[in-house]
Amino acid sequence: MPIVEFDAVRKNFGDFAAVDGVSLKIYPREFFALLGPSGCGKTTLLRMLAGFETPTSGRILLDGQDISTVPPNRRPVNMMFQSYALFPHLNVRDNIAFGLKRSNRSKSEVEDRTAEMLNLVQMNDFASRKPHQLSGGQRQRVALARSLAKNPKLLLLDEPLGALDAKLREQTQFELVNIQEKLGTTFIIVTHDQEEAMTVATRIGLMNRGSLMQVATPSEIYENPNSRFVADFIGDVNMIEGTAGKVTKRDGEAYAEVKTMSAATLKARCGVPVSSGEKCWLAIRPEKIAVSRTRPRSAANLVSGCVDDIAYVGNLSTYHVKLADGSLIKAQTANRERIARREITWEDEVWLSWSPDAAIMLSD
Repeated sequence: MPIVEFDAVRKNFGDFAAVDGVSLKIYPREFFALLGPSGCGKTTLLRMLAGFETPTSGRILLDGQDISTVPPNRRPVNMMFQSYALFPHLNVRDNIAFGLKRSNRSKSEVEDRTAEMLNLVQMNDFASRKPHQLSGGQRQRVALARSLAKNPKLLLLDEPLGALDAKLREQTQFELVNIQEKLGTTFIIVTHDQEEAMTVATRIGLMNRGSLMQVATPSEIYENPNSRFVADFIGDVNMIEGTAGKVTKRDGEAYAEVKTMSAATLKARCGVPVSSGEKCWLAIRPEKIAVSRTRPRSAANLVSGCVDDIAYVGNLSTYHVKLADGSLIKAQTANRERIARREITWEDEVWLSWSPDAAIMLSD
C-alpha cells in the first residue's frame, strides 16, 4: 500500500489552478522528489500534505486514511523549511529537544532521543552552540535532526539545500540519502534543481503548470522522457525537428525513421506512438554523440558541420556544431588529455554520429 496518495487533488487560488487534478502514490521508505520550475505547483502540493493548505477538491490519504481536513499538528508529518526556522535563543541540543519536550515524554526519553539525533547528524561537538555560531551546513543538520526527533511517518523537505554553496550542497545531498536509508523514514523533497533530484531521489515526479508530467526513477526519466518538456528540463538535450517515417521493431522495441528539416534521415527509439508523416522531435543527449574529424565507416545516424563554439568545463568539453541548415547540435566529450592536445578546435569540419538506441523520438 502507498503511504501517501493524492487522489485527483486540485487547489485553486481564485481563478488560478496551482494544482490541477494531481493523482500520485508514494510508497513507504521512498525518497521521493517533486521537481519542476518555479510556480509549477510542487510546493503547494507539499503544503497540502503538511496541512498548511486545504485542497479545493480531491483527497489526500495517509496510510489509507483521508487527512484532507486534519489540522497540521495532528498529522504524523514533519516539515523542514528552506530557512531552517531554528530558535536563535536555544542551543543545538535544545533546538533538537524542543518538540520532544512538548510531547509529554519523560526527561530521560528526551535526553536519550536528543543524544541519538545529535549522533545521527554528527553534531555532538556543537551541542552547546547557538544557531548564529554555526555554518549553513551545520544549521541544516540541526533542522534535520529536529524534524526527525519525533520519528514522523513522513519528512517533508521544502528546498532544504537552497542556501548552501555548490560543494556543501553536493556533500549534504549524500548525507541526506544516508540518513534516510538508516532510518527508513519516507522523505518527500521539493526542489527546482534537477541534479539534486537525480542525486537523492528513488523516484521523481516532474510537474509543470500544476500537472504531473512524468513519474519515474531518475534513470528512466533521463533515458526515456515522455515529452519534449521532460527531456528539456532534465539535463541537456538536442531537439531535432522532423517528420516521422517508417517504424520497425527490433528486440521488442519500436524504432522510427525521422526525416529532418535538412533532409537527413535519422533513426531513434519511439518514445511515444506517432503516425507516419506526423511532426516529431528527435531528442539526443550531448554525451551520447561521438565527434570526429574523419567520417565514421558505419553509423546509423550521421551528420556533419563546423565547430562554432567550444565550452570547456574542466572534465568535459561541449562542442557546438553548426550544420548546413544553420541549426546547432551540442556534443560532449570527456577531457582525458590536456586541453593543449585537443584534436578538434574552432571552425573545424567534424562528423557527429550516434546509435539509434541513444536517441528517442517525441511528439509535442
